[in-house]
Amino acid sequence: MACTGSRTRRSGPSTSCFSKPLPSPSGLPSLAVPSGASSEHQQQQPMAKIIDGKAIAQDIRNEIAAEVQSLSQAHGKVPGLAVVIVGCRKDSQSYVAMKRKACAEVGIRSFDIDLPEDIPEEEVIQNVHELNNNPDVHGILVQLPLPKHINEERVLSEISIEKDVDGFHPLNIGKLAMKGREPLFFPCTPKGCLELLSRSGITVKGKRAVVVGRSNIVGLPIKGDWIKPGAAVIDVGTNAIDDPSRKSGYRLVGDVDFQEATRVAGWITPVPGGVGPMTVAMLLKNTLDGAKRKIN
Repeated sequence: MACTGSRTRRSGPSTSCFSKPLPSPSGLPSLAVPSGASSEHQQQQPMAKIIDGKAIAQDIRNEIAAEVQSLSQAHGKVPGLAVVIVGCRKDSQSYVAMKRKACAEVGIRSFDIDLPEDIPEEEVIQNVHELNNNPDVHGILVQLPLPKHINEERVLSEISIEKDVDGFHPLNIGKLAMKGREPLFFPCTPKGCLELLSRSGITVKGKRAVVVGRSNIVGLPIKGDWIKPGAAVIDVGTNAIDDPSRKSGYRLVGDVDFQEATRVAGWITPVPGGVGPMTVAMLLKNTLDGAKRKIN
């Protein structure tokens, strides 16, 4: 997914982000280089300002850690996050381990629910209900995807809306879509994108937004000449490409052609080090917010 400011070209189902040109980071007017401009002209443009998601996420974690400590001192309680994982997918296990580590770093208590691949759906739901009833748990996350024999929608709908820190409960999604309604939790990745923009001094109000590609959470790939000069580009994609120079044999890139985009955009997030750290930070923030509603 990429959040850009372009309306000049699309590929497949798409939407956009900030189609009114934003002022360049230097405060100078954006250069209105038309789509298809020569590489010589594009090279004359100032390079985009890199939005450091890793640094911003660390600032947020430090703020969360301080609030968790205050809760502990005032009430003798800390936020609790339960992570449910079903099966042995290596990628899921890696994500879960990262989330549990992040909890420990800020003082949030982790509840680890590791279930076998062949567990019946009813038993998964029973575990969710037990967590719903546990007063020490303020957030519940079910790691997706689930095994094929388990109805993902049903399991997610069984999570208490007051503990739905992923923001996937139908009531939270419904409130998010309606004017004048406020969900208890916003989904972590788009919430992280908005926080990146806000903390980078980029105003969203009055701008036109496009999400390129679509998923239930965010969206998909773009080239430099699709981007309106001065736009803010938030790249949510993560793709592994072959790289013989790396020990792993691959490297991670986003959905945006980074080198091209930096010659046109006003701001851009790198991959890795952009949205990824923010998603985890927002999960911690949602868990803290859920705890504050109950503890305070």
